[in-house]
Amino acid sequence: MVLPIYTLGQPVLRKVAEDIDPQDPELPQFVQDMYETLDRSSGIGLAAPQVGRSVRVVVIDLNPIKDDYPEYDGFRHVFYNPYIEEYDKNSQETMDEGCLSLPGMSETVKRPTRVRVSYLDENFQEHDEWVDGYLARVMQHEFDHLDGKVYTDHIVGLRKQMIKGKLNDIMKGRFSCDYKVKVKR
Repeated sequence: MVLPIYTLGQPVLRKVAEDIDPQDPELPQFVQDMYETLDRSSGIGLAAPQVGRSVRVVVIDLNPIKDDYPEYDGFRHVFYNPYIEEYDKNSQETMDEGCLSLPGMSETVKRPTRVRVSYLDENFQEHDEWVDGYLARVMQHEFDHLDGKVYTDHIVGLRKQMIKGKLNDIMKGRFSCDYKVKVKR
């Protein structure tokens, strides 16, 4: 089932998500719904708060970008209870980012190119590993959602002032997109 994507202004996007219980009987269906929602919205990552649940679940599908990043061909994974444990701030990169919860908007964001993450995989096996490159960026973006943040929180100074109008428009539902959303009314 395709779930509505919650847009900026929804309180769930600003809450710190709770760890998911691997024994939750609704979890397999919820993950399947998240993947279906991601596919329908043409995104590459989706965090549970973006579909209204304040739990630590993220799905990432990098297949849509495999032409530009062939190393991610076939990369489609769920991450349970993920956390960024450490940032390698020795190397940072600035790139444009967009977000399904902020339709029609993209901004330049500077992030570390390498992070250490911990999570449970689809079989609930524990992982603690360093991730780099584009995947590190996507993980930082999606895992931010689990901590009540969106990518525009990383924008500072004059640029932050310049995007206030766009953010207010999104919070008031003044945007268009081709996927199902839930706006704050």
